[in-house]
Amino acid sequence: MQSAAGEGSDQNKRSFFTSPFFLSLTVGVPFCIYKVLFGIQFVRAAEIHSQRVFVLAGCILISWAFVDMLINLIRAGYDLIGKADRIECCSLAEIGRVFSAPDVFLAFDTLITFIIICSALWSGWITYLNPVESKLWSFATTVNLISISMVALISEIRRRRG
Repeated sequence: MQSAAGEGSDQNKRSFFTSPFFLSLTVGVPFCIYKVLFGIQFVRAAEIHSQRVFVLAGCILISWAFVDMLINLIRAGYDLIGKADRIECCSLAEIGRVFSAPDVFLAFDTLITFIIICSALWSGWITYLNPVESKLWSFATTVNLISISMVALISEIRRRRG
């Protein structure tokens, strides 16, 4: 996902599929869903494995996810009214803006989210999701993977056109 700092000033060249609106809703929001659901899994695992520290980790993840969800929805709204460069994609990228490195912090957030996804799958904690949460996980995965593929395809077509 591209940060506000990495966007060109020529809004006419920007595709809908690379807009902050599209990316916030198809990448940012699904990443938040993964964080919330993994936080829930941590809380459930705390009881199953008698690890109280898991409750704290779960609450931190859930809180972080809701902050990022709000940021993504604000960013999408800003894009709709033409003010997309007002906010970064997530809380870590916002922190990165202070250090003039929002893209580095965004990449770190992406790495953490991919680690969350892999951890949920490989730990077996994915089985702790109830049917509604499981559908939400599948929805987030579907939207995220298809949108990333669309962005890659459109970028490649544009690159080949010159």
